[in-house]
Amino acid sequence: MTQRVLFLCTHNSARSQMAEGLLRALGQGQFEAYSAGTEAAVVRPLAIDAMAELGIDISGQFSKTLDCYVQEAFDEVITVCDAAAETCPFFPHARHQRHWSLRDPSQATGSHEEQLAVYRQVRHALQKHIEEELLAAR
Repeated sequence: MTQRVLFLCTHNSARSQMAEGLLRALGQGQFEAYSAGTEAAVVRPLAIDAMAELGIDISGQFSKTLDCYVQEAFDEVITVCDAAAETCPFFPHARHQRHWSLRDPSQATGSHEEQLAVYRQVRHALQKHIEEELLAAR
């Protein structure tokens, strides 16, 4: 049976998008992965680039608000930023809710390569959480 997982962040532009792509790729069909934000924005090009380095294409994903998911049933609802954790509504149809506090890579400064390095760090942290907390539990 597949598990439904929703990743939430403020703008659904980087962390939650990367988490959705990672779980979809690493879960090998055992998970249905979704992402949303308290506000919608645009998927950040550096998030797309960081995921492409792993052979994961998230360029077709788009930013959406959490309103479309509040009444849906999920096995896990995971906030991946502190602001979303504070403003995220209660999901009455979620079996579990958890929080992963991750740096906002969109706030990175410096050269393109320095900013991409921050996206890689966040991608690595997301992958570690996914492997240890979701995949290992299967």
